[in-house]
Amino acid sequence: MGDPRSDESPVAGTESGRATGSRFRDGANQAMVEASADGIVAVDERGIIRLANPAAEALFSRPTGDLVGSAFGAPTVIHQTSEIDLIRPDGSARVVEMRVTGTTLQGEYIYVAALRDVTRRKQAEQDLEVALEHQTTVVAVAAHELRTPVAAIKLLVHQLRDRRAALSEEQATEIIDQIAARVDLLQALMQKLLAASRIDAEDTRVPSEPVRVLEALLEQLAEFDEKAQEVSLSCAPELVVVVDRQDLSEMLTNYLENAFTHGRPPVEVRVTERAGWVEVRVCDRGPGVPSTFVPRLFERFSREARARREVEGTGLGLWIVRELTRAIGGDAWYEPNDAGGACFCLRLPGGTRASAT
Repeated sequence: MGDPRSDESPVAGTESGRATGSRFRDGANQAMVEASADGIVAVDERGIIRLANPAAEALFSRPTGDLVGSAFGAPTVIHQTSEIDLIRPDGSARVVEMRVTGTTLQGEYIYVAALRDVTRRKQAEQDLEVALEHQTTVVAVAAHELRTPVAAIKLLVHQLRDRRAALSEEQATEIIDQIAARVDLLQALMQKLLAASRIDAEDTRVPSEPVRVLEALLEQLAEFDEKAQEVSLSCAPELVVVVDRQDLSEMLTNYLENAFTHGRPPVEVRVTERAGWVEVRVCDRGPGVPSTFVPRLFERFSREARARREVEGTGLGLWIVRELTRAIGGDAWYEPNDAGGACFCLRLPGGTRASAT
């Protein structure tokens, strides 16, 4: 087993190294090495590279003449497969799988290291691990959040069925309203989970289109019934953003839900235009966000401790907003409200102003 000088990186070879290396270039052994798809380097017992094939030259991003005579810099253990991190001269990194065998060539024992670039495979494995982790977390969150409203609906349905003869019309109506409220909660949850899945599947996104911001806002406010009365709008009718209409609906819905759930009225929505961008601010007069939690606000499944105790939720809404805005070059962020409370902001690419009608 060799004792390579791992503190030496491969540098231009010495004259003696090149001279010795030239002997190895002769004959069938060199032809076999050059024909290999893997990078092949022959390393002597001092850890010096004596031979390298063209694939190794490409892998190291160094001319063969520079590799021969330089220190290999990695342990050469016979019959062992290992992974090494290779830093190339331009600073780029590759993950290399190395298999080492030994042989005697022209009377000298050498270690033969077969090097295979597995960078893409390792990246694919890491991406798969992340995707599986997200799926597991999504399933866990969905199961947890579905359990409470489903149990409540079941209880209310039993009350309605078992006591319908004794219930007054007013009591029956109240139970039905409670069932409807929990169904709305389930629909909102499913909408967020579907939006999260759509974001992860980036290839399913549709092209952007010009959308009037005021129209989109009014459409979303109509979904909130009486809560819309708590909102004050400031938006020029001709302001247009270039975005997928469904994505814009997701952004506005999540910001409005956040204001209604965690803030206090009045809720103010201000839309302005600046340097080709349209900025949307949804502000409330609630307690605001603790400064210690602000850096985590837009993380996936992130929920502040007080919010977890007081209201149901997945911690997906703000993450969805930021992912959708950044996918089109915009951004989403939080600012404290000067009047007290919270402001959640969007920056979206503006389009040509529409004609006011």
